[in-house]
Amino acid sequence: MAKAVPLAAESIDRPVPGSDLHGILDFWSEAAPDAEALAEGDRRWTWSGLEDRVARLAAALAGDGMRPGHHFATLDKNAAATVEATFAAARDGHAHVIVNWRLSPREIEYVLADAQARILFVGAEFLPQVEQIRDRLPHLAKIVVVGGDADEYEDYLASAAPVPRSHRPEPDDCVLLLYTSGTTGFPKGAMLTHRSLGAHCVAAAEALGFSHDSVNMVAMPLFHVGGISWALISLWVRARTLIVRDVVPAAVLEQIQRQKVTHAFFVPTVYEYFLATPELDRANLSSLRCLGYGGSSMPLSLMRRCLERFTSDFYQVYGMTEASGVFSVLGPEAHRDPDRIHLLTSAGRPLSGVQVRVASPVTGEEVPRGRSGEFWIRSEQVMAGYWDKPEATAESFRDGWFRTGDAGFVDDDGFLFVRDRLKDMIISGGENIYPAEVERVIAEHPSVAEACVIGVPDPTYVEAVKAVVTVAPDAVVDAAELIAFCRERLAAYKCPKSVEVVQELPRTVTGKVLKRELRKAYSNNPDIS
Repeated sequence: MAKAVPLAAESIDRPVPGSDLHGILDFWSEAAPDAEALAEGDRRWTWSGLEDRVARLAAALAGDGMRPGHHFATLDKNAAATVEATFAAARDGHAHVIVNWRLSPREIEYVLADAQARILFVGAEFLPQVEQIRDRLPHLAKIVVVGGDADEYEDYLASAAPVPRSHRPEPDDCVLLLYTSGTTGFPKGAMLTHRSLGAHCVAAAEALGFSHDSVNMVAMPLFHVGGISWALISLWVRARTLIVRDVVPAAVLEQIQRQKVTHAFFVPTVYEYFLATPELDRANLSSLRCLGYGGSSMPLSLMRRCLERFTSDFYQVYGMTEASGVFSVLGPEAHRDPDRIHLLTSAGRPLSGVQVRVASPVTGEEVPRGRSGEFWIRSEQVMAGYWDKPEATAESFRDGWFRTGDAGFVDDDGFLFVRDRLKDMIISGGENIYPAEVERVIAEHPSVAEACVIGVPDPTYVEAVKAVVTVAPDAVVDAAELIAFCRERLAAYKCPKSVEVVQELPRTVTGKVLKRELRKAYSNNPDIS
C-alpha cells in the first residue's frame, strides 16, 4: 500500500483503492494511528486499535482452520464486530457472508449452507434461531456468540496474538458475499471483490462529499450493501464512522446532534418516522451536510415535506448489491431546483467510472435517448458474479455489461429515470422482496392451488406484499392462517399483508399470469402497467 507522512489532517493522502480492501487499515493505522476510526454506543476505536483487533481476529480464524478462499459468516444487528470481520476477511483472503438477521431459520439455513460458511459469529439474541438449524449445517465448524451475557467474541480476540500477513488477496478475489433475494425463489450470493468495493469507495466518496472531517452515521443494516458499503466509504477517507444498532428515531436525532453527524443514509420510511417524531422540532441538525435516501423511491409528497422541514442537502442514491452499492446519485441542486421539479422523480446521474446503457431487454440493442429500455451498467464496481451460480451469472452479463433488470430511460441531460422493475421485485420499507420467493412458500400450503404475489401501494412502506390465490379443490383459504403459515417460513417483511381469494388468475394466451392486470385491480390506478 502507498505510505503517507502524518502531517496536518488536510494534507494526508488516501489509500490506493482496489488492490486490497485491508489496505484501508494498513494506511490509516500508520498515517493517523490515534485518530478515532469507529464508534458503537459508548465504545470507541482508534485506527491503531482497530488494526490490532482485526489482526487478532484474523489470527483466531486461522487457528480455527480458515484458509484463503474459505467463507465465514455473521448473523447480527449492526455492530462494530461486523466491520472488524469484513477487514479480517480482506486481510487473509476470506469471504465474509453477512446474513440478514430478519430471515426465518429456514432461510438462514439456506444461506449458510449455500455459502458453505465454516465459522459463524452470531449476536446473542439470534442464537436460538441458529440452534434450531445447527444439526443441518455440516460445514459449520464453530459458532462464536457476540454480545450479551454469554459473549465469546472478546475472549476469541484476546486468545490470539497478531501475526504478520501470510497471504495477499488478488484484486478480483471475493471479500464480501451478500445474498440477494432470487427471482427463482432462492437467494443468490453476490461476490463483491476488493476491486469492486474499492472502486465504489472512490466514486461514492466524491459524489457524496465525504472527507476526513466527515462524521458518518451507519444506520442501514450492515447485511445490506447500503449499510456495509456506506461504512466503508467513510473509513476509506478516514472519517469518523458511527455504527447504529437500532433505528429509534428520537435516539437517532439526538445522536446526530450530539456527535455532529455530517453524513447519514436512511430508507424513505425512516424519514416518515422522523417527521412524526416530536423531538424533531427541538433537534439541532445544522451539522448535516448529506442526507441520503434510497432502497426504494421516495413518494413525492414525502420528499416535499422533507425538503420543507430539513435544511440539509439531500442525495438520492440508486444502486444495487451487484454494483457494490450506489451507481447513480441525484444531488442537492436537483432536489431544490424550482425550474426542474420533475428531477425529483429522477435517480440522478451515474457516478464517475460508471457507464449506463439503455438497451432492449430482448435484442440487447441500445435504444434512442428518451426511450425506455433496461438499464445495463459497466464499471469496476460490478460484482464478480453469483457464488456457485454460473447460469445465473451468465444470464446477468452480456458483452461485459451487467443487466440490472430495471427499466427506464435517460433524458437529454443524462438523468436516469427508473420506470419499472423487469423482475417484478417489490420494495417494501427499503427491503427487496421477490414475488417468486414468496409464491414458492404459499404454494406449499395445502389449501392453495395457485398464488401470485404483487406489490400494492402503502402509505408507510411505499409498497406492501399482497397475495392473490386460487383455492385447491374442497378446501378453504383462511387469510390469517395463510399469513401465519408464511411467517413460519419467511422473514416477516416478505410475508403478505393481505390475501385475496379469486376463482382464477388473469393470463396471457400462452398461460402466463398477467401481474400487471392484478396490480391495476388492486392499486386503484388504471395507468399501472
